[in-house]
Amino acid sequence: MAYTKEETYNPAVTEEIAAHVKEILRLLGEDQDREGLLKTPERVAKSLQFLTKGYGEDGKEIIQSAMFEEKYRQMVLVKDIELYSTCEHHMLPFIGKCHVAYIPDGKITGLSKIARVVETYARRLQVQERLTVQIRDCIQEALHPMGVAVVIEANHTCMQVRGVQKSNAITTTSAFSGIFLSDDRTRNEFLNLIKQH
Repeated sequence: MAYTKEETYNPAVTEEIAAHVKEILRLLGEDQDREGLLKTPERVAKSLQFLTKGYGEDGKEIIQSAMFEEKYRQMVLVKDIELYSTCEHHMLPFIGKCHVAYIPDGKITGLSKIARVVETYARRLQVQERLTVQIRDCIQEALHPMGVAVVIEANHTCMQVRGVQKSNAITTTSAFSGIFLSDDRTRNEFLNLIKQH
């Protein structure tokens, strides 16, 4: 299901999720009929649909919707892409930034499409490791570039507000393909560029 800027939701799905949220509130010991919670089940249902809207989107289609023939064969880097995702283990947010680079081999895509691919896979129940690989694979399969590099740095609220409660821990994951794997100089250029501010 794709969402417009007005964020339309499936009413049947909203109603069904809301009924479950209301029951969860009861199981937690809350009075789900008190004023402050009356609209909470519907709000949570809509929030969950928004946070998982990536299931209804196709990253490869996004890339290919703005693909152009181009002889440029140097690195294309989009860095510091804001990333908001939901940990599949506790359904709590993880928030950070994603850096994506590729080296074209005859085709490029619109720069905004790279950010949209990140958004598409982030807006699903995720683990950071899988998210990193999905972004890499999508761009590799859609564009067939000489190589793709992806690094994600994120804070996981499941580690901050529960469990070990370590608020400053940052998780970094990386995934490389093609020339970024085979050529140290190219990989190091990417890593140095994402360190610069």
